[in-house]
Order: sequence, then C-alpha cells, then structure tokens
Amino acid sequence: MGIRRKARESALQILYEMDLTGLGAEKAMSAFCSSFNIPEQAHDFCLRLVKGVETHRGQIDTLVNRHSEHWRLDRMSRVDRNILRLAAFELLYCDDIPPKVTINEAVDLGKKFGTEDSGSFINGILDAIYDAKIKGA
Repeated sequence: MGIRRKARESALQILYEMDLTGLGAEKAMSAFCSSFNIPEQAHDFCLRLVKGVETHRGQIDTLVNRHSEHWRLDRMSRVDRNILRLAAFELLYCDDIPPKVTINEAVDLGKKFGTEDSGSFINGILDAIYDAKIKGA
C-alpha cells in the first residue's frame, strides 16, 4: 500500500472519530496515533488532510450538500460523509494532487470501508463537485 493511501485511510478513521466524538483534529490525531501506527512518511500528509477538513468543514459540507441530490449530509453514513469531506478538501485545496487521483482514491475508500453502493455514490457527488469547480460555479 502506498504512503498516501495509508495516510488517507488513517485520515478517514480520524475524521470518523471527530465526527462521532466532537474531538478536534489535534486530540483525535493524538488518540489515533496512540492506538495505531501511522508510518512516519504518511504522518504529515494525514495531518494535512485532517486539519484541512477541520479548517474548511463548513464550506466543504455546504458544497457536498449542494451536489448530493436528495441526500442531506446528516442522512449519509458517517463513512461516506467523511470520505466526501476528505476528497472535497483535496479537490478544493490540494492543487498538487490530480483530481482524478483524488476521486479514484475516494471511490476505493468507499469500496473498502463503506457499503456496496458507497463507491458509486461517492463518485457521483465528487464528479459534480469537480465539474462545478471547473466551471467556476
């Protein structure tokens, strides 16, 4: 498994914990790292993702809500919701990561950690967010 894939998986688990407990990024990351091993090479990217989602969560949630037809954020599974937050952060704020990589990684996370339908659900919403970004909407 690649370093960035491991960082994304760890970030997803930390974001899930934050969503469930209300902990901030620093405390959630510390709690996660005390129980699980994040490879040193993945640590910085994981922290960048977690803190980025925390910082921009309001804007990210608004964007995900806008592009998820017939689904409110609070009705989505915690796993899907946090994969979408993670990937939306990458799409919006990580110009060093190609959008197709971000979307493919998010779909793979959905298939691994979500339900049978998570991959296509996540793909549809992220495609809409990316299309809107390209069009400047």
